[in-house]
Parts: sequence; structure tokens; C-alpha cells
Amino acid sequence: MPRPKTHYVTRWAGDTLGGLPATFWYLWLGTLINRLGAVAILFLEIHMVDGYGFSATFAGLVLGLYGGGMALGSLAGGVLADRWGRRKTLLTANVLGVVTALALGFTERAPVMAAMALVYGLWNGLGRPAYSAILVDILGPAKRMRGMNLNYWAINLGFSGAAMFAGLLAHTPRIVVFALNATVLAITTVIVAVKVPDTTPGPSAHAVKDETGGIGLVLRDRTFMMFVALNLGLWILIESCKLLPIAMVNEGIDPANYGKIIAVNGIMIVTGQLFVPRLVSGRRRTHVLIAAALLVAVGMGAVAVAGSVGALALTVAVWTLGEMLNAPVNGAYIADLSRPAMRGRYQGVASMSFTLANFFAPVIGGFVLDRTPPATLWLGLCALGVLVAVGQWITGPARERRAALLTAAPPAARTAELVG
Repeated sequence: MPRPKTHYVTRWAGDTLGGLPATFWYLWLGTLINRLGAVAILFLEIHMVDGYGFSATFAGLVLGLYGGGMALGSLAGGVLADRWGRRKTLLTANVLGVVTALALGFTERAPVMAAMALVYGLWNGLGRPAYSAILVDILGPAKRMRGMNLNYWAINLGFSGAAMFAGLLAHTPRIVVFALNATVLAITTVIVAVKVPDTTPGPSAHAVKDETGGIGLVLRDRTFMMFVALNLGLWILIESCKLLPIAMVNEGIDPANYGKIIAVNGIMIVTGQLFVPRLVSGRRRTHVLIAAALLVAVGMGAVAVAGSVGALALTVAVWTLGEMLNAPVNGAYIADLSRPAMRGRYQGVASMSFTLANFFAPVIGGFVLDRTPPATLWLGLCALGVLVAVGQWITGPARERRAALLTAAPPAARTAELVG
């Protein structure tokens, strides 16, 4: 007798959502609320050229300084998360972010805005390693991919809503937009303060000198740093979506439509991301990363020939599929390659690969758009995506060997392999 369809739905829900600790769900809720209200940078992306009257080069510089601030904050936050504590670092970053978001709402002068974007990025980056380290701390190896995938789903569910809000708030006084961003960040801070305990591990009996120092051991881990470099390349492609409003202006398309176009990214992830772990289960992780890089390359390259809102939305759909495949595998790899006593520092360096992309993509992209035909940027991004795919193929075997060693060997063996 065939089983009812509800049985399969229940089983899928249990396999996807069941068995995760309560702390994870409080973090998940805080992330969702925070991302729903994260409209400040989206507002700037849409209005710096059309509303503030800045050039594409300066607009790219502002967005790049925000990304550069996140990169610096990620490195500092990784060390603080291990030394000072995950929870303290995350709460401090959130409180400072609230103050800076409000200050941005009153900023109109170009030099001040550039400086404030750098500072705002710094606080955003500072909390990322602590947050990620808490997730890795509370999720065991068996639940890691599911938890990371659900967290990524929450991020993009919130981003999708924020993109729509940014479009709806296009003609709202800017202080209202930035006050909304500050408010949701404050709510997230309260959730963390009340419901999330510190998970910073104590000193290990097997700790070595490097584990109690800075991030030198992480930076000397060639296999890990190659993975970070490839992540940087991929996220330079993805973060170049922030330049779509400038491309839209060049094509005579109202940049207010950017919210609708980029919302395709969030909608696809919201509706499909929960099915990705089952889709990639049993497949070689390196092969999944190669496919992801090629899809992102094709999607970004296609912007060169997209001349309408519908065509631009289609390009977003293509590279979003690559992003969806990359997310859970990438998150699990970073966790597998991180030593327990140094998770904050490993997460900080890994986060740098995402945050530096926020610097390089708009700064270089804005410069290229101002000085070359528009297609030059998008075709160049396509070529970069192909290079990332080749890099994943070449480095995959060594990465798999390192991940297997770190997740199975005793601490002393892991230390020897990392230093070697």
C-alpha cells in the first residue's frame, strides 16, 4: 500500500528542520529579523548616482569602503571571538552598528559618507566571525550542513524582503530608512543578549603556542588560504550585482526597478534553498563548487547583453542557482577546515573572502564602468568565474584530504599537519 504524500512531507521536514538546538533557532530568528531590515546599504546602492548625484566611481568607492571595513572587522572579530568571547564580540558589534546606521541617515556630504560607510562596514564585519563560530560550536558535524543551509536561507529570506522594502522606500526620507535599519539591528541585539549563551571554548590541553596568539597559523595554512582566495573570486562576481543599478541607468532603465530584479535572488533561495542539501548529497563537494562557479560566471556575463528588466532578472536567476549550490558546501568546508580552539580566527579569515569582495567588486567595477564600454565589466566577470572553477578543480583533492584529517585525527596530528 503506497504511503500518503503527507508522510514524505513530514519526513522531509524532520530531516531538514528537526534535531537542531534551541540556541540555533534564536540565532536564526535574529538573523531573519536583522536581514529584513537591512535596507541602509541597499538604499545607498539605488540612490548614490540617481539621488545623491555621485559619479559611478565615487558610488563604487563608498560601497567598496563598506566592504573594506567589513574585511578589517572580520579579521579583528575573529581574534576577539576566540580571546574575548563570541557573545561579547557580537553584542558590541551590534550596538556600534545601531549608532552608525543612524549617523549615516543624517550624512549628505560625500567625504563624510565615505568615512561612515567604512565604519559601518567595520562593525558589520566585527560580529560575523563570532556569529559563525557560535553556529559551528553548537552544531555537530552531522548537523553542520543542515544548520548552515538553514542559516543561509534565513539570510536570503531577509534579503529578499529588504530588497522589496528598499524599492518601496525609494522616495521615503532617508532618515526613516536608516532608522528602520537601526531598529531591527537593536532587536537582534536584544535576542542575542537574552537567549544566546557564550560558547567560547576554554583552553585546550593540546593547545599550541600559535593557538593562543594571532591569526598567523591560519594565514600559513596554504590549503585553507587557497580556498579563501577562490571564495574571494566567486564573491567578487556575486557582489558585482550591486553595480546593476548603474548598468540600468546606462540602459535607460529606472534604477528603482533594482529591488524587483535583485529580489529574484532572494525569492529563489527562499523557495529552493532547503532542497539543496538533498540535491548535493552524495556528490563530490569539489564538483558542486565547480558547477556553482560556472553558473555564476554565465549569469554575470549575460548582463552584457541584457537590455530589459526581464532579461536582467533572468541573469540574476542563473547566477543565483550557482550561489545556492555553493552555499552549504562552502559553509561545511570552512567548518571542517577550522581547528576547534581557533574557530573564531578561521571564521574571521574565511569571512574576509566575502567581505573583501564587497570592496573589490564595486570599486574596480565602478572604475571599469566609467572608463570602458559596459560589456567589458560583465565579460571580464565571466572570465573570472571560469578561473575560479578551474581553481576548484585543481585544489579539490588536497582540500578533501585536509578536511578528512581535521575532522578525524587527534589534536596533535592536526597541529602537525597544519604547520607542515
